[in-house]
Amino acid sequence: MHKYNLISRLRSIPCALRLSPFALCLLLASCTGNIKDTDSVHTFIEQMVTKHQFDEAELDDLFETVEIKPDILKRISSPSEGLPWYKYRKIFLTEARIDAGVQFWRDNAPALAAAEKQYGVPAEIIVAIIGVETLFGKNTGNHRVIDALSTLGFAYPPRSKFFLGELESFLLLCRDEHINPADPVGSYAGAMGLPQFMPSSFRAYAVDFDNDNRRDIWHDNSDVIASVANYFAKHHWQTGQAIAVPVTAKYKNYEPVLNNNLKPDLRVAELESLNLITSRQLPLDSKVKLLSFEQQEQGKELWAALDNFYVITRYNHSPLYAMAVYQLSLSILNKKGSFP
Repeated sequence: MHKYNLISRLRSIPCALRLSPFALCLLLASCTGNIKDTDSVHTFIEQMVTKHQFDEAELDDLFETVEIKPDILKRISSPSEGLPWYKYRKIFLTEARIDAGVQFWRDNAPALAAAEKQYGVPAEIIVAIIGVETLFGKNTGNHRVIDALSTLGFAYPPRSKFFLGELESFLLLCRDEHINPADPVGSYAGAMGLPQFMPSSFRAYAVDFDNDNRRDIWHDNSDVIASVANYFAKHHWQTGQAIAVPVTAKYKNYEPVLNNNLKPDLRVAELESLNLITSRQLPLDSKVKLLSFEQQEQGKELWAALDNFYVITRYNHSPLYAMAVYQLSLSILNKKGSFP
């Protein structure tokens, strides 16, 4: 028997008293207690039983342990991608992270070389992704994945559909990989392991590179490296193509072509027609995306981003993230030869 139906109670509140989405999330978190006793969780369990033949009693027992985490709701409302570039860059472009990247490369050189050969993705990009995501395994998160995905699936209406889908994928991967779903920990959004794969990404792109019959992105660096490379290859990484080049502008007539779409949409000839000059010559048939990054004193910094930059944004849909990965990869590559 349900102890209460919170959603029905909230719908009965007069319109004038209804809360903002974030306040609603916090109310859900504070009122829900044992989330298993809600209609939404019962519906989810029933779907997993019907669609994927899960054992209902086992899922009941699992969700008895699940907790809604208010701190997760606060975190997702203020992601670091909301920072200006000059602040965001300082988080990831540090000497400590660059040095750690060089050391990770040295420690895993055979796997990186093999993955680069098989998938066509440069080793420095693979290393930089792992460096930005978790500082090479030092910051993989401390939230139980089941709690994170349940919090955002059942108590964060703006993205409930997405996170319920990830919760479904998480339970499936745990069954496939013989993992107790109560055990894995990850980020506040449910991302897992050194590469911070969401469950759906794990199921689609994780690789057993050392052929031990496990796709281990938590402890096996060869699996981690190949899984990142496979992710990029499956998202159409173009081997040997440039990623992004700086652009200088004579005038500000380029501003109308700036927009939030990240896919390359301008021919090189169109850049030239806007009096924009790239720092290196690009093939005339190239398509680029003009991006602007906020600097503290120098104003805007312009870049022409190519298809491979767009591929990086498929890992995290933020131009700030992709630029941090790209610049960290260059810094690690440049320092690799002089590392003590």
